[in-house]
Amino acid sequence: VSHFTARPMYSIRNRHERFLSKSSLADICSFPSSNRTLSEIKIKAMVVSSAFGFNQMLSSKHHNNPSSSSPMVLGTRAFPTNNKTTGGLIRCELSLSSVSALQQLKKSAIDRYTKERSSIVVIGLSIHTASLEMREKLAIPVAEWPQAISELCALNHIEEAAVLSTCNRMEIYVLALSHHRGVREVTLWMSKRSGIPVSDICKHWFMLYNKDATQHLFEVSAGLDSLVLGEGQILSQVKQVREKLRNGFGMVIPGLFEKAITAGKRARAETGIASGAVSVSSAAVELALTKLPPGSASSATMLVVGAGKMGKLVIKHLVAKGCTRMVVVNRSQERVAAIQEEIPSGVEIIYKPLDEMLACAGEANVIFTSTASETPLFLKEHVESFPLPADARLFVDISVPRNVGSCVAELDSARVCNVDDLKEVVAANKEDRARKAMEAQDIIIEESKKFEAWRDSLQTVPTIKKLRRKTDRIRADSVVKFMSKYGKDMDKKTKEAVEDLTRAMVNKILHGPMKHLRCDDTENRPLPETLENMEALNRMFELELELLEEKIRAKMDQK
Repeated sequence: VSHFTARPMYSIRNRHERFLSKSSLADICSFPSSNRTLSEIKIKAMVVSSAFGFNQMLSSKHHNNPSSSSPMVLGTRAFPTNNKTTGGLIRCELSLSSVSALQQLKKSAIDRYTKERSSIVVIGLSIHTASLEMREKLAIPVAEWPQAISELCALNHIEEAAVLSTCNRMEIYVLALSHHRGVREVTLWMSKRSGIPVSDICKHWFMLYNKDATQHLFEVSAGLDSLVLGEGQILSQVKQVREKLRNGFGMVIPGLFEKAITAGKRARAETGIASGAVSVSSAAVELALTKLPPGSASSATMLVVGAGKMGKLVIKHLVAKGCTRMVVVNRSQERVAAIQEEIPSGVEIIYKPLDEMLACAGEANVIFTSTASETPLFLKEHVESFPLPADARLFVDISVPRNVGSCVAELDSARVCNVDDLKEVVAANKEDRARKAMEAQDIIIEESKKFEAWRDSLQTVPTIKKLRRKTDRIRADSVVKFMSKYGKDMDKKTKEAVEDLTRAMVNKILHGPMKHLRCDDTENRPLPETLENMEALNRMFELELELLEEKIRAKMDQK
């Protein structure tokens, strides 16, 4: 309701603009049937507007002449559709004596915030939509996630929130009282924190609601939205978010991430989407290990020539496959030392200078080459001079130009694999992962349905709590009145008996309604039927106002 002035038209502009407490709404809207003066009503309305931040959200307009005696017009989208619409607002003309119409207004304002549940919204920018520079500015370090979540939850229309910030994506998941205003508040928060204008964020973001948001997170957790299909790091990052949400950050969003982890695990376990190398470096290691005799991988001598980007990745993949000792040849020792710092303890990396390369190669079973040399490092005459190995020495050359001369492949004592051989492996694995991604979609859909069913079941929890509180409040008030009139002559034991009796009566009366609100395994009632029962009880016991006041109280406590 807009500021109360002499103007006769007031507007409620949006379905989830704000929420009013029972007393505030009644005090403002019931003025035709009360004895309050217009000045008193204006003061009350200004207090409520200030308390709930209406000043910039609601507007008032003149209808004909402010001093005229024409009927007062109240505009709201919450009213049933009629023929009197102007500017997108559905209007209902009331005379000052029309109490029933004002009751309709009160009821419609309540319904906006109790009949529709909050929306799950994801606002994100990823490697698919935004540049690295923009993602860097928006990125939030893991240590700052709890603070960011607290700030987001303090926004007017946000109940719960989570942050998933990685090198490839920045995504904010929220449970919003109003998805329009919630998105606006989150976007302004992102802009303020990063220094990026809202207009630039909007050019590169994506937004998904409810079921689409749920399915997106499940796909992310399963690695289906990653550059490398099925990669495992993103699942670990989703688990990190789940851990940050354990400290009282709501129920729906933490539940969403819990189910996302389940979906990610199932997709990998049941489809094998994470198997098969899909990068040149990982394919080089995978291919080399398959060429070795069974059981000899851990004892084989590994030589890596070059400690640049590709060489570093080869070393990390070898470590991931269980290799604990390797020799690295490089021009400078600094790069090798830097790699050693990133490798877990227990792995031995032996540095050798470039002039000892041939001697080291003569002792190795597998040789990986990844240097920028424009001429081959290994020629036929070099390899012929090496001691004969028990099995053919394997050269895995991932350099362009090649570090191993094509003539080396002519020797019986050597086997050579180059980039083209590895690309075939990568392409085959990528095609296989794409097929498995289609299978994973079925799992994603199944887990999404389970989450939606779980979320639907939560709707009855507030009704159960409020019904219990309301009936107990009525019971307590009645006992107090009874005791004030008849309790003077009662001893302590009799008074306790009255308390116990009234509680037992209330429990018996509530047994039937509570039974029809349960969504656990004790009742085999379909969920739609349970939700119908919930709505009926909300109407019969007038719980909507209490549910509304709880939302207001929660937001005010956050502030």
